Amino acid sequence: MHNLNVRLLFSFSLVFALCSCDKKFKDDNFTAYFGGEVTNPTNRYVLFCKDSEVIDTIPLNEDNTFFKTFDSLAPGLYSFKHEPEYQYVYFDKNDSLMVRINSQDFDESIIFCGRGEEKNNFMMELYLKNEDDKNKLFEVFDADLQKFTRNIDSSYKSKEAFYNKKKEEIKWSEDFDKYAKASLDFFHYSKKEIYPMVHEMRTGENIDGKLPTDYYDFRNNVDFNNAAFTNFSPFVRYLSNMMNNVATDKEFTNVSEIDKALEINIKKLNIADTLFKNEKIKNIVLNNIAFTYLLEDQNIVNNKKFLDKYHALSTDKDQHNEIVKIGNAIQSLKTGSDLPDINLVDVDGKVQSIGSIIKKKTVVFFWTKNLESHLVASHKKVLEIQKKHPDYDFVAICVDENQDKWKASLTNYKFKGIKEYRAENFEDLKDKLVVNKIHRTILTDSNGKIDNAFVSLFDSKFEENLR
Repeated sequence: MHNLNVRLLFSFSLVFALCSCDKKFKDDNFTAYFGGEVTNPTNRYVLFCKDSEVIDTIPLNEDNTFFKTFDSLAPGLYSFKHEPEYQYVYFDKNDSLMVRINSQDFDESIIFCGRGEEKNNFMMELYLKNEDDKNKLFEVFDADLQKFTRNIDSSYKSKEAFYNKKKEEIKWSEDFDKYAKASLDFFHYSKKEIYPMVHEMRTGENIDGKLPTDYYDFRNNVDFNNAAFTNFSPFVRYLSNMMNNVATDKEFTNVSEIDKALEINIKKLNIADTLFKNEKIKNIVLNNIAFTYLLEDQNIVNNKKFLDKYHALSTDKDQHNEIVKIGNAIQSLKTGSDLPDINLVDVDGKVQSIGSIIKKKTVVFFWTKNLESHLVASHKKVLEIQKKHPDYDFVAICVDENQDKWKASLTNYKFKGIKEYRAENFEDLKDKLVVNKIHRTILTDSNGKIDNAFVSLFDSKFEENLR
């Protein structure tokens, strides 16, 4: 760790040397520098982003360091990503930042140095305080209202004192302050939104009638149409918690879980339509609601009802919109439609279309080495079903890319009678078959036509679909 910090500081000294001939930057100079080192890298690059859009892909050198000069970088909040993890970084004018990252302990490892380090290290420290707080929340949600309120108010005051102290010491800009204060406030607000729901789930007690009339007054402090927060995760998480709370504020009787989910999520769409006046923000929120719902729902009729409502409210008509693509793909998976053509790879490396391997009624399921418990559970489940339904073929598709690792995984198990394949191109498979959940299962007839494209292997009534 010591040597790593030395290297980072040395790298930054080079940056400083580049700037030192003109210690005062010109008013129209927005040059900035960003670099650092990644320990235990998971890939060979760092993504530098603004509002979820990639600005630059910065390659790692042989020694796992990276460095980028930006000729013109507007002050503001950015993020850097070493997949699958990401974190925020804030640049004031002419900031020059180096960062230490260990991919195996991502958030806890991050240390900034250079011009602009103090405010960014504050944001990381506040983030880690919130994460530590979050890990202790479940027992707090079990508590009665008085004890819960006392606990979260005490936690907030402690972090607020930390925020005020650092604000006075660092004297950061007003623009940075809105993100710093938001990180403090939205985490606190989220706890208040979550409490009634989680308390009832964990204790069985409906607390709504005991909440004081001013319990939700903090919502008056939230500027829901502040475009700066559109992609800021503390706000996005708060928004999700708030909408879940509001959308589930009534009893659902004699309604299936699938229909309940539809009603709740259509209500969320209506809330977003009313709450957000900024069209760009509203469309992003509608997209987030739609994407989250479509990851969970497995009923094609309800999907259509939901998407009809989504399209009626959203003004984002871009055909590249992810929700539009998912909606179109869902419609192509209706019962009686041909199974979309995707390429699979067998253990010998031979590429075949999925249609060419379907000779009789077939159950198609998916797995990944990264979820070994699901790998084993899904195959064991299929082996049980196979005995009772010998008229079906069972096709397992691994979504991982590495052929050798896939074959090595299979050698650890004996799944006799299951046809094993690997997706040649996972993105193609994901887009055409809408495989956003590894638990998805697809049933076809003997001609490769879809019988049911949205069913779970672990549904207690799964075998009722086999006929």
